[in-house]
Amino acid sequence: MIIDRRKFLFGSLATAAAAACGGKAGSPKTTPAPTPEPTPEKKSILMLGGTGFLGPHVVNAALAHGHTVTLFNRGKTHADLFPDLEKLQGDRDGKLEALAGRKWDAVVDTSGYVPRIVKMSAELLAPNVKQYVFVSTISVYQQPGKPHADENAPLMTIPDPTVEKVEGETYGALKALCEQAAEKAMPGRVATVRPGLIIGPGDPTGRFTHWPSRCADGGEVLAPGDGSTPVQYIDGRDLGEWIVKLIEKGTTGTMNALGPEKPITMKEVLEACNAAGGNKAQLTWVPWSFLEKQEVAPWAEMPMWLPLEEDPGFGSMSNEHAQQAGLRFRPIAETAKDTLAWLATLPEDQRAKLRSSGISRDKEAKVLAAFRASG
Repeated sequence: MIIDRRKFLFGSLATAAAAACGGKAGSPKTTPAPTPEPTPEKKSILMLGGTGFLGPHVVNAALAHGHTVTLFNRGKTHADLFPDLEKLQGDRDGKLEALAGRKWDAVVDTSGYVPRIVKMSAELLAPNVKQYVFVSTISVYQQPGKPHADENAPLMTIPDPTVEKVEGETYGALKALCEQAAEKAMPGRVATVRPGLIIGPGDPTGRFTHWPSRCADGGEVLAPGDGSTPVQYIDGRDLGEWIVKLIEKGTTGTMNALGPEKPITMKEVLEACNAAGGNKAQLTWVPWSFLEKQEVAPWAEMPMWLPLEEDPGFGSMSNEHAQQAGLRFRPIAETAKDTLAWLATLPEDQRAKLRSSGISRDKEAKVLAAFRASG
């Protein structure tokens, strides 16, 4: 197929050249210049939160595009960020006075986890905001999922929708109810963004960070499965940039915000992480059947990875709608390299905490020794 496409391409170029040569001598041949995209209208954007992990990426992208940003939060998380921006202090759970009567073109909600609280802010802002961007999660979908599922896949439910304790068993269902609360308050004006694993510089969870930092340390590295498992993720910077594009274009609807553009395997991801650290590591791939016997926890101890035996839809969710709406992805090698560079800027205690995510070194060594002994 690639050869056929190349033949077609070069054949077309040859035909065009022949046609040009067949014209009158000296007759000019001009190619129309591409029509540039219109400069987006400058927007006023309210961030509910804005100083955690994703929030700063959205703010930085918005400022880079020339938009005006206002932050609303409690002033407790990274309060020193963005000293030149307008900051409104309050609490989403009932202390919204600072938002009353104010108007913005769009609001970005990166901190909504409880439906009642999302309902309060969305209803208050509805008369004065044109668009509501709610950052949800692919955890809203029932698990395990089916391969290539899209935004119409069944959602998680909860027996008691008044429950407000956010934990593993309630997180996805509550997020689904938050989506519904935002849409009910502002029908037809909500962009519901469902990211998968958000990675890259600034990630406080260490979920992806384990791999580039562990590979950079060198030696034998425990790698899960056989390397063929598909994985999906989104660099926080790409997500932030795209959210700003959604605001500029007034895009609404529900979209799975995860990448990359084309399927990628765990092997490709770990090889990119190893390259970012200087190719110091030796990756030893260990089957799930063996990892399970050694009580190695997928995702928690092997970040980014779940065995397809447990979740056949993992790593293959459709992102077609998001790509159609302009979502683009940087190479995983760039994310890994930039993550290592960001880690190097942190105080030693923070760096050590993030580097200790994933499987412990002691357990990794024991599992690898047992795997070698198994023949």
